[in-house]
Amino acid sequence: MTGPHDYASDEQRLYATWLDRGTKLGFAVLVATFLVYVLTLLPAHVPVADLPRYWGMPVAEYVAATGAPTGWGWVRYVAEGDYLNFVGIGILALITIACYAIVLPAFLRKGDRVYAAIIAAEIVVLAVAAAGLVGGGH
Repeated sequence: MTGPHDYASDEQRLYATWLDRGTKLGFAVLVATFLVYVLTLLPAHVPVADLPRYWGMPVAEYVAATGAPTGWGWVRYVAEGDYLNFVGIGILALITIACYAIVLPAFLRKGDRVYAAIIAAEIVVLAVAAAGLVGGGH
């Protein structure tokens, strides 16, 4: 009997393995940092008890009312309970780039320059987008 793994290439299995590990890590970090926030183990920029006051606000009003950072500004506040949550989100957001970077050498070793070029281009495009360098980033 054959299974789905019998049809996957070594590169696909490598990508899937790291994608699985990365998503599990990201999820674990999200759960842990959420607990840090709701259990108030660290001070928060916006305390949990104050959230209902802001829930219905449009983003611009929320940012003005709370002094919340935009774009990559959250990095300055990573020691605060509510912004610590962004670390898990960042891990999840960067997993695809990491997986591509992990499989790129495998395609280069095989001499598969077309796939290697596509992967390298994907890494560049995703990194540029993540950095907010195009599209009027925040």
